[in-house]
Amino acid sequence: MAEPRWLDQREAQAWRAYIAAQRVVSSRIEQQLQRDAGIPHTYYEILVRLSEAPGNRLRMSELAVATQGSRSRLSHAVNRLEENGWVKREGIESDRRGQVAILTELGKQKLVDTAPGHVEEVRKSIFDALTAEQVEQLYDVCATLARHSGDTVDRAAWERN
Repeated sequence: MAEPRWLDQREAQAWRAYIAAQRVVSSRIEQQLQRDAGIPHTYYEILVRLSEAPGNRLRMSELAVATQGSRSRLSHAVNRLEENGWVKREGIESDRRGQVAILTELGKQKLVDTAPGHVEEVRKSIFDALTAEQVEQLYDVCATLARHSGDTVDRAAWERN
C-alpha cells in the first residue's frame, strides 16, 4: 500500500477552516428553512431546480444528478413534496420506467414565499462577511473543486454577471 499523502500544516489549517465554515453555514441555512418554511434544504433545492428547468419539469434521474442525491432519497423527498401539493409526477410515454417531476403552481408559490428569507440567510452567513474580491475567489475555489469532482460549472454565466 502506498504511503498516505499527509496534509502539511497550511493544508491542515485550510481543511479545518473549510469544515468549520461549511458546518456553520449549512446549519444556519438548514435552521432558517426549517423555521421559516418547515422544509429541509434538500426539499428547497429540489423546488429551485424544478423552477429553473424548462417547463418546470425534470426527469427524476436528471433531478437526482442535479441534487447529487440517491434515487431512493430523491424519491422519498419528492413523495413528501407531492403530499404538500408542491410537485407532481408523471410517467414518460416513451420510457415506461421513467418519470418526470413537475413543479406545481402551489410549489412555485412556496418558492416565492420562501426565497426572500433564504436569500437573506445566505447573504448574512456568507456574503456580508466577504469583499468583492473574496466573492470572486470563493467562486473560483468552489468551481475548481466542483469541476475536479466531475460536476459542471457554467463560467460563462458567472462572467455575464
